[in-house]
Amino acid sequence: MHDRHVPSVTEIEAIGACPQPVLRNLRITHAYHRLSLAVTDAVGPGANWCTFATWASRQAGQTIRGDDLGRGLEQAFAESDVVPVIVGRLRDLRRALGAHIESDAVSKAVRDACAPFLIVARVSDAVARGNKKVFEEIGREFARFLAIGPGAIDAVCEGLRPGDPPDGQRLLAAAFRGYHRARPLVDPRQRAERMLLANLQIGLHEQTRLDPEIGEALNTCVPDPQALRQRLLDVLVPPSDRARMRVKRTVADRVLAPVIERIRGLVRAVITAELMTLALPAGVLRLGRDVTGQFPESLLRLTDPELTAFLTAIDPTPDTPRGSGTEDWATLLDRMHFIADLFRTRHEDPTLHRPPFTPAQLRAMEDGRTPEGDL
Repeated sequence: MHDRHVPSVTEIEAIGACPQPVLRNLRITHAYHRLSLAVTDAVGPGANWCTFATWASRQAGQTIRGDDLGRGLEQAFAESDVVPVIVGRLRDLRRALGAHIESDAVSKAVRDACAPFLIVARVSDAVARGNKKVFEEIGREFARFLAIGPGAIDAVCEGLRPGDPPDGQRLLAAAFRGYHRARPLVDPRQRAERMLLANLQIGLHEQTRLDPEIGEALNTCVPDPQALRQRLLDVLVPPSDRARMRVKRTVADRVLAPVIERIRGLVRAVITAELMTLALPAGVLRLGRDVTGQFPESLLRLTDPELTAFLTAIDPTPDTPRGSGTEDWATLLDRMHFIADLFRTRHEDPTLHRPPFTPAQLRAMEDGRTPEGDL
């Protein structure tokens, strides 16, 4: 039996205050699932924002725990065609100094210079902070919406700040009013359109709030070029060669400049691949590729003018998922284009309502332990 009780505002705050990022993320994911079920009971069938947040948070947990990213970095250095080129250039640099170095030593120096453990830790921290920030704000407002009751929608919206994100909560207020208007609708098309608009309004608020953490994970977690240059020099040039190195600094700079950019490009590609993967119950999506699947019948031809206007602003191809693959996940509108088609194509996907964890895993979480098995 899975836990279906509706999370309270107090519980949301307690989960957000958990000091252990891994355990906190697991509890956030489970709370999103419970909120999703409660919104379905209160508003009606179809995926709500919490439904998608459940699986996005579960995916974030992979990055927070660091396993996939660490393996990805190791695999990239082992298999990339770029690494042999880098090794060759650094061996040439050593020869220019009149010293020999083995290829294996150069390869190890390159990996060490990137400080992969530090990269994993930084990306993990950025994602964990984003996961916590969104849950403490949006998860709390869903709990309040459910506690007050959708019928008292004015009381729900009066507690939200006016203005646009990242500081204002106008889009959240509009979304909760949209869920409220969807409740009595009998026509499945009208209800689906109302829910899709509400989901997208919360999605835009969420992604605007996450902009700093996404940019940090994709950009500032990549090794700094000057720090990388110094680490490579420290590893490759022993103290006995330092005087000669100063004389031939122009040689070092000429060789290291393209090497450093290739290394940073390799690392950024691995981080991007990690952050641009979304595992759903029905399959894995790559965020750099177009959303797969078709629009359900209820959302095939949109008639709600407010929804069509909103889509026009965030989706350059509103009538097809073609072109939804993101070129740069750090760009807000690129993300929203993908999210718009994800929300629309998966609105009636029943697998999204599956629990993200097993009963045994939930018991481990209740005991304050990281569960075993697929997380």
